[in-house]
Amino acid sequence: MTSFDLYNGSVPTETWNVPMAGDASFTWEYDDGRDRLLSLYQKGKDKQWDAQKRIDWDLEVDPDNVAGLPEQFNPLFGSDIWDRMTQKERDEFGRHQGSWLFSQFLHGEQGALNVSARIVQSVPDLDSKFYAATQTMDEARHVELYARFVKEKIGMAYPINQDLARLLAESLEDSRWDLPYLGMQVLIEGLALAAFGLYRDMSTNPLVKQLLAYVMQDEARHVAFGRLALKDYYAELTSRERAEREEFVVEGCYLMRDRFKGREVFEQLDMPMDECMEYVDNSDMYTLYQSLLFSRIVPCVKDVGLWGEKVQAAYLDMGVLDNAKADLEALMRQDEEIAEKVDEERYARELAVRQEEVADAITLGGAPE
Repeated sequence: MTSFDLYNGSVPTETWNVPMAGDASFTWEYDDGRDRLLSLYQKGKDKQWDAQKRIDWDLEVDPDNVAGLPEQFNPLFGSDIWDRMTQKERDEFGRHQGSWLFSQFLHGEQGALNVSARIVQSVPDLDSKFYAATQTMDEARHVELYARFVKEKIGMAYPINQDLARLLAESLEDSRWDLPYLGMQVLIEGLALAAFGLYRDMSTNPLVKQLLAYVMQDEARHVAFGRLALKDYYAELTSRERAEREEFVVEGCYLMRDRFKGREVFEQLDMPMDECMEYVDNSDMYTLYQSLLFSRIVPCVKDVGLWGEKVQAAYLDMGVLDNAKADLEALMRQDEEIAEKVDEERYARELAVRQEEVADAITLGGAPE
């Protein structure tokens, strides 16, 4: 079986080739570097891990409810559409929704893999090249683990969301070296990090919690990298250059807002699209969900200095402006702590199983023949 056997509908078998502009930059200065970036690079090296060994792949997953969430978290819960659905139809919807969500996580990570490799080429500073190289390895690991999860635990895949594909293409096609940073490290990674966090915290499935906690431990460093690299550079831009980046941010954020609405699931299941989208757009659950999704992007955009009136007006329109008050440093520390706690819980479970096996062996060994 290949990945193409898992997809709903037809997916092109040829590669998606995005033309790239810009220079591959070399520097002959090997001794100079920013301490904070070099420290992040060291942390990136120290925190490498193996997706085959760190994750307990034997844990079971319900493909009809991948994250193990109560039905109240379903985007259509409470609607006439949901009330008309049979349990079989709700289970099928749940499987498609889980497949679609984790497929988007998978495709986003491949996008991050390509963009981080591009950053290694195009960024002018050696300290940034060093860190981006560790991120490229991180992203390869994330693609590996999400691909395995989608194939083995769900058995169904969805094509890349077109809003995500468009922002990826725009980030890569621009010749300016900072645009891949801005598109990927701040917008795409920022939204993904918030989405991972939501499902990590709500999920009742241990395997899903492991996947997301460990990926987030890496992603928190990636967003920090984007902030450090862009903040100094954007402070030196002209007002025109800054306005161009702010325009890119506004367009990108509207694309990212629409990325997690799940239109593709409604289309695939031949559900009433207009009715579904109207309910999703106006539901309190989705409004809260959307606000939380921007909890990482908004403060990061503000921190790097792209905080003009147009950006603030867009965030006000989307109802996410209050996220500017979020403490990114605290959120990233929390991501580290949660991953370490998940490790501790896993080791405790393994120790308990091992102790039970030893006790059983002793009991059997002492039994009369």
